Amino acid sequence: MSNNMFKIENVSFSYKSYGEVNIDIPALEHVSTTIEKGDFVVILGRNGSGKSTFARLLNALLMPIEGKVIVLGKNTADESNMWDIRSTAGMVFQNPDNQIIATTVEEDVAFGPENLGIEPSEIRKRVDEALQTVGIADYKKNAPHMLSGGQKQRVAIAGILAMKPECIILDEATSMLDPLGRKEVINVLKKLNKDEGITIIHITHHMDEAALANRLIIIDKGNVVLDGTPKEVFSNVDTVKNLGLDVPQVTELTYLLKEYGINVDSLPLTVEEAFEILKDI
Repeated sequence: MSNNMFKIENVSFSYKSYGEVNIDIPALEHVSTTIEKGDFVVILGRNGSGKSTFARLLNALLMPIEGKVIVLGKNTADESNMWDIRSTAGMVFQNPDNQIIATTVEEDVAFGPENLGIEPSEIRKRVDEALQTVGIADYKKNAPHMLSGGQKQRVAIAGILAMKPECIILDEATSMLDPLGRKEVINVLKKLNKDEGITIIHITHHMDEAALANRLIIIDKGNVVLDGTPKEVFSNVDTVKNLGLDVPQVTELTYLLKEYGINVDSLPLTVEEAFEILKDI
């Protein structure tokens, strides 16, 4: 039995440019990879690298022009699979205001399950559970537009959760949030991944968030250029920087100490790790 959540086989995608000259602008070129059930994957890349295109191909918002995207054994190119695929892999976008449509938090979270034709008593149960899981049960009667950015994004995640997905894809869902809001959302994601076994695919440009994943994929110019654990990927400090990205601050600091001749065995991802590595030097 395969443990693959997603299988991406030789996938290419281009956007059409309608100007004076109609040209195809490649976004992804011959990408092949798999993502396993229960993984917490962060996808990094500079603007225009193809990472958002990659995310949209995973839940059939876009179709590859070449190759195949298989979600739990179902090909996204087959229209009859679309409903199942989008129920399996829920998507949270950058701006929560674009996803929130109801006048109260609980109504908004109920919207997805209602569209799935689920019994009202089951919807009630799912809404309460989802709001409890993301930590905003106390706000269920509130108007969503009165909430903070982090709280709104948690409402958006609860709306996806109520549909019982096996995977949540977040397309720069923390980029508009302040540090506290980002922390709130990341804590929810870690909890969902650890306690519920939900596969998380998180596209971000925050390196501290990337360090929390168990797998990191860097996309550049439409290709996967680095793929491994955060420790493996961020230990290539020069390569990562040449791709227009940063490494976590504490990793860079230790890397500079190493450059200055201080003997460091490995590069840390967190302040706690750095303390353990440097305390006896």
